[in-house]
Amino acid sequence: MMRLLLIAALLLGAAPVTATAAQEHPGAAEPAAGGQVPLSRVLKELAQRHKGKQLNTTMGQVGGKPVYLVQWQFPSGQIVVITVDAQSGQVLGQ
Repeated sequence: MMRLLLIAALLLGAAPVTATAAQEHPGAAEPAAGGQVPLSRVLKELAQRHKGKQLNTTMGQVGGKPVYLVQWQFPSGQIVVITVDAQSGQVLGQ
């Protein structure tokens, strides 16, 4: 568990905070011109799937593709980083 938190902290500290995607394209259902699903849509879908709350979100890359790294806290207090493909909105892992 401590290793997961350390990895999450490193990932979240290594990439800039990206809250502007939701502001630039509110309510968009398809990827924007840049080819990314709006962050607001990703967070809405995560909230529908998981109880808890978003703590922080950053951008990163997995296999050369852009991803959202969403730090999520469950009601139990457990904190995980959920990796979401920024182009499709598909959850890749947590």
